[in-house]
Amino acid sequence: MREIDRLARAIPRCTACPELRAYCARVAREKRRAFASEEYWGRPVPGFGDPQASIWILGLAPAAHGGNRTGRIFTGDRSGDFLFAGLHRAGLANQPHSVACDDGLSLRGVWISASLRCAPPGNRPTPDELETCARWLDAERSALANVRVVFCLGGIAWNAALDLEVRHGFVLPKPRPRFGHGARFCAGGRTLVGCYHVSQQNTFTGRLTPAMFEAAIAMAVKESGSRAAGSRSSPRSRTAGPRGRSPNP
Repeated sequence: MREIDRLARAIPRCTACPELRAYCARVAREKRRAFASEEYWGRPVPGFGDPQASIWILGLAPAAHGGNRTGRIFTGDRSGDFLFAGLHRAGLANQPHSVACDDGLSLRGVWISASLRCAPPGNRPTPDELETCARWLDAERSALANVRVVFCLGGIAWNAALDLEVRHGFVLPKPRPRFGHGARFCAGGRTLVGCYHVSQQNTFTGRLTPAMFEAAIAMAVKESGSRAAGSRSSPRSRTAGPRGRSPNP
C-alpha cells in the first residue's frame, strides 16, 4: 500500500513528456465552457481503486475534460458513466457514477489506470509517448501483487499489457495475440481479457452494449477467482483519487 501511495504522489509530478504536460496545462487554463468555474487537475493522472485488487482495468488515457479535469481516470465524462454503471451492476463498485474525486466512489477487488497518464491531443497517444509512460505500468505491476487479470479496454491497452508482461520476462508466441472483444490470453501468471473501449464512439453506436460489457467483466471476475461480483456491501477500497490536490502547475 505504501508503494501505491508513493505512485499517487509521483505520477502527477512526472515531466517525462513536456509536450503532453503543456497540452494538459493549456486545456486546464482554457477549459470547456460547461466547466468554466472549475479548477482543472491538468496533470498526469494516477491509478485508483482497491490496492488488493485481483482485476486491473487498463484504459487508454485520461480524457481532456474528464480525468484531466477531475484528477481521476474515467471520472466526469460519459465513458466513466458507462464503465462504473457496469462495475456497479457486477458488484465491483459501490455506486454507478463517478463525477468527482470526493463523490464517495469505492471499488471492490478492482484497480483502474491507463496506458498513458496524460490526456493526449485528439485522444491519440503516440508510440513514443506510450513507451515513455510504460514505467508507471511497470511500477503498478510490482505494487499490485494480487492482480490475476488485466481487463484491457481497447487495443492500445491490450498491447500495452502484452508489452508489460514481455518486459517482465514473458515470451510472446507468434503470431502476437490479437485484441478482440472477449479475447482471452494467459501471459505467465496473469490473464488478459479484452473489451471494447467504453468510449462514446463505441457505446453510442451500439458497438459496445451494457450486456457485452457485463459478459466481459464476468469473464474477468471468473478468471480472477474473485468473489466480489454480486456483493455491493462493504467495499474495501481507498478510492477518493489523488490526494493533496493543488493548483495547476
